[in-house]
Amino acid sequence: MDFKLFKEMLKRIFFVIFTAAVLACHAAPKPQPVVEGIMNVKPDEQQQLVIKEVVNLIESYNYKKIQINDSISSLILDKYIKALDQGKNYFLASDIKEFEKYRFTLDDDFKNGDLSGPFYIYNVYAKRLNEYFTVSLASIKTKFDFNQNDTYVYDREKMPWATSAATLNDTWKKRVKYELVNLNLAGTSEAKNVETLTKRYQNLQSQTSKTNNQDVFQILMDAFTESIDPHTNYFNPSNAVAFNEDMSRSFEGIGARLQLENEVVKISEIIAGGPAFKGKQLSAGDRIIAVAQGDGEFVDVVGWRLDNTVSKIKGPAGTKVRLKVIPVGKEMSSKPVIIEIVREKIILQDQSAKKKVKTINTNGKTYKIGVISLPAFYADFKAANAGDKNYKSTTRDVRLLIDTLKNTDKVDAIVMDLRGNGGGSLVEAISLTGLFIDKGPVVQVKDLRGKIEVDEDENAGVTWDGPFGVIVDRLSASASEIFAGAIQDYGRGIIMGSQTYGKGTVQSSIDLNKLVNPSMLQRVASLITKNKTTGTSPSAANPADINLGQINLTMAKFYRVAGSSTQHKGVTPDVTFPSVYPMDKIGEDTEPSALPWDVIASSSFKPVANLTAVKAGLMKNSEQRINGSLDFKYLKQDIADLKKRDAEVSVPLNEAKLKAERDAQEAKSLARQNDLRALRGLPAIKKGEKVTKQDTFDFIEDESLKVMGDFMQQSGSYVMNLGSF
Repeated sequence: MDFKLFKEMLKRIFFVIFTAAVLACHAAPKPQPVVEGIMNVKPDEQQQLVIKEVVNLIESYNYKKIQINDSISSLILDKYIKALDQGKNYFLASDIKEFEKYRFTLDDDFKNGDLSGPFYIYNVYAKRLNEYFTVSLASIKTKFDFNQNDTYVYDREKMPWATSAATLNDTWKKRVKYELVNLNLAGTSEAKNVETLTKRYQNLQSQTSKTNNQDVFQILMDAFTESIDPHTNYFNPSNAVAFNEDMSRSFEGIGARLQLENEVVKISEIIAGGPAFKGKQLSAGDRIIAVAQGDGEFVDVVGWRLDNTVSKIKGPAGTKVRLKVIPVGKEMSSKPVIIEIVREKIILQDQSAKKKVKTINTNGKTYKIGVISLPAFYADFKAANAGDKNYKSTTRDVRLLIDTLKNTDKVDAIVMDLRGNGGGSLVEAISLTGLFIDKGPVVQVKDLRGKIEVDEDENAGVTWDGPFGVIVDRLSASASEIFAGAIQDYGRGIIMGSQTYGKGTVQSSIDLNKLVNPSMLQRVASLITKNKTTGTSPSAANPADINLGQINLTMAKFYRVAGSSTQHKGVTPDVTFPSVYPMDKIGEDTEPSALPWDVIASSSFKPVANLTAVKAGLMKNSEQRINGSLDFKYLKQDIADLKKRDAEVSVPLNEAKLKAERDAQEAKSLARQNDLRALRGLPAIKKGEKVTKQDTFDFIEDESLKVMGDFMQQSGSYVMNLGSF
């Protein structure tokens, strides 16, 4: 994002040369304790320099104006240990007791460029991991009794740390048994399952052995920056490249973002416009257990490094990849689904707003409603800066769609669908708002010095002056919240859906190489070459090859025109629906280090209308429909089931019992599908039969359109002041 208020501040930052950095290269860190039996990973001089400069930047320019002290040190230690061993499956209680000596020293160590403590902790973890592999690989060939009524505790986070190796060995053996049960239930032979699991663990062991000091440093820096706020992030050189590729919104692949959870790759997000999105075969939460190139053999990827799995799934546009997937909501023992996808070039900035026209009937009156789906706030700034008068942008695309909806489709109302829209260009959020309001303030931005800038739509008149609504959900964030908040504050339309994410902070990306004198980089390069240590990433004496990475630093905060921050609370809809996403798991208010919600003075703006009286009636009618809706009934049941599953920490290892549970879940899911199909006049489907795209039904959109029908009937008396156009 381009923010005028940052220009002066960033200019000051980039003129800074931290002369103390030279001292970091000469300072001798405390000797790092050696962990016997493994190859010890050690930090290098480059990382010692980075940690000092990141401390300086955070203390000088982070919006929180925070000092790195003993309290922060304690938070970092806890987050770092949790990042390595969230489930308490590897460290012993004696290890944790020993790590306590670092609880209140990391702050001073970081300021001195000393990373010996955190790297020692990692090496202890690596030793425990090797012990886990040894025990687990030996256990795979055990003749387990799958008729026993024993259980595997897979979530030990709230339990005490294991006091003995024997306790961990028992946990690891039960985990192996659980994985074999899952493979058995997938329908393959016992011999094949032993082979598959052995390869899985060998792959995991191999991937873990490839961990270098850049990997360890990234884990540590994540723990550090997350202790400050959720959106201040450091990226090591390779991760910086990946981040900037993502920000450039162009790559070749299937169009999905992945994350590693319990050593299984899970889809965290389906990218709108990509082949996965268009195929509708994958969903957020699906787990990928194997990958095949074209028609080749599947390679089991459970336990792989995330970046290695991503490299298998990515590939040139036009090539085919096949995935073995355990769908979201299914147990790992479920039979995997094979999905075939042809890779495409994903150009995220070219994701276009799309329209469709829906017809509804409200109290005997028919209305045509135009629905504009907006996946992101995009703009081709490169083309715009080059003088291309036809450069692509959200506002330009939506303006054309409105023109068609108004003059060709003759719609009575328009709805903007921002579900899943995580934001994008602030400039576009402001200009898009201007299509629906006359010129005036859209958002306020407060920097760390307390200076407030009001960003306005400066174009007089509107493009659409008719009834308007906006659909949001828990994944609507940042620019989406700015747009929805402005529409709500101006009384320009009705906001429908669930509470938004609450991301109301502004980050700026800072290239750390630009902060350091070239002579220092030369010094660092020569020191790395001279002091090459085990586990150090490749290095060279050429300072041009030294890459310190980058930091995304939180430097400002968004506020609505009425003065309320979008931070933490997001935007609360006028008409609320049950959330498809767990509100207690996703959102800024679930982040312990998130900045708080607050209020500043309202900007000078003129509301379009006062919809307070209308909203109460809309909410009442919607609640009545939702209470009688089978779709929402099943959604509420799913939410309750998810909360119940989240409370579970163990799973039975009895194969027959697990199979009965899986079969019952599949039967329940099939019965639900057929209940809903019958409701819509569709024929029932059989077990294993796929649902076609034409049969999908968006009940959130459907209810939103019904709200708009009510809105048009109830709001005839209010007056809007929209200006000329």
